[in-house]
Amino acid sequence: MEIVFLDHAWSRDATKVGGKGAGLGRLAGDFAVPPAFIVTTDAFNRWGECRHNSSDPPDDMIQAVGAAYDTLGTLCDTDDPTVAVRSSAVDEDGSDNSFAGQHETFLNVKGDDAVARAIVRCWSSLDGHVAMDYRRQSGIAVNNAIMAVVVQQMVPADVAGVAFSANPITGDLGQVVINSSWGLGESVVSGTVTPDMYTINKSDDSLVSSQISNKTKMTISKTDGAEEVTVPKIMRDQSSMSDGQVLDVARLTASLEKAEGHPVDIEWALFKDNLYLLQCRPITTLN
Repeated sequence: MEIVFLDHAWSRDATKVGGKGAGLGRLAGDFAVPPAFIVTTDAFNRWGECRHNSSDPPDDMIQAVGAAYDTLGTLCDTDDPTVAVRSSAVDEDGSDNSFAGQHETFLNVKGDDAVARAIVRCWSSLDGHVAMDYRRQSGIAVNNAIMAVVVQQMVPADVAGVAFSANPITGDLGQVVINSSWGLGESVVSGTVTPDMYTINKSDDSLVSSQISNKTKMTISKTDGAEEVTVPKIMRDQSSMSDGQVLDVARLTASLEKAEGHPVDIEWALFKDNLYLLQCRPITTLN
């Protein structure tokens, strides 16, 4: 089966949908995960060689992706949904290796042909020097890597970031640490902005500390992707979240740790006061 949605049994099987896809599949029924379909490892085995031979996806792949894209549009209540296309390698986002930033992500993609081409470009990043070097350094086999791809409704975030259900600096399992900034989360994930940082005690939801940074850049959606722009001066030194929003993200993160049974690292987004879960994976850096 080449394409599945998050309500399919395969969406929870990392061998079929990769680590990122399986994380979303397990959690979509209980948390605010934007609608998505996953291009499975079966699709990679059927069409993946096109990444070496041509930038053009095969016709039957475009047709299959187009049908799934139309269904996603129905779920999103629009004929032409804007989506994020993200890698989901089989050994990605696991308990030992996260592969964070090693494979390609394409934002604000629109139209079935553009989505199909973005999927092929995700597959191509599996063979890139960055991902290959990461595999070698992590002791992972370089050959025969397999990738699924998540195609998910794009959240045009007002504020976004990452959160950890254990303090990644001190190792304190009783604290949630949140990093946030204006716009899409890519500026936080890529490290091009110093985000605000909030530390919260899980036991009583108390705020331990807040460090508000000077946020000079943010990533925003544009017609054919995303771009990093200058933050208006009046916003740069403001807290990117209210106290209530900080508490909402902290509670979500703690709930995800409980659901998954281990400390987690999540990506989240706030849009029009609605909180969305974009990604959830094990924390791989705790001692």
